[in-house]
Amino acid sequence: MIVDDEPDILTSVGQVLEVSGYKVTKANNGRECLEKLENEVPDVVVLDLMMPDMSGWDVAAKIKENPEWNNILIIFLTAKGDTMSVGMGSLTSEDYIVKPFDIIDLKKRIDSVFEKIGEKT
Repeated sequence: MIVDDEPDILTSVGQVLEVSGYKVTKANNGRECLEKLENEVPDVVVLDLMMPDMSGWDVAAKIKENPEWNNILIIFLTAKGDTMSVGMGSLTSEDYIVKPFDIIDLKKRIDSVFEKIGEKT
C-alpha cells in the first residue's frame, strides 16, 4: 500500500511497483489508509509523514498497536529529512527514504524489504 497526499507520488511509485509485479493499493491520506486496512492487510505500507488530518507518525502508531496489523512493515517516504525525523523513522520502520528520491533506488529498497519477507503481494 502506498499512502501519500501527493497524487504524483501515488501514480509514479504505484506504476513502478505494478510493472515490477507488486499488487498495489493506494490511499490519499492516513484515514483512508486505516479504512482500507480493515478490508485488506498488505505486507508493506509505503507511508508519507506529512499529510493533512493525520500524520504518518500517527498512522504508523495505529498500525503497530493493532494486533491484526502490527506485522505490516513500514517504509517511510517523506520530505522530512531532519536528523530527528530520520533517526526516529529509521528506528520505527524498515526503511526511511527522503524526497526527492530516485525511483530506481526506491524500487531497489522496496525490493530489499520484500526479500526479507520472501514474497510479493
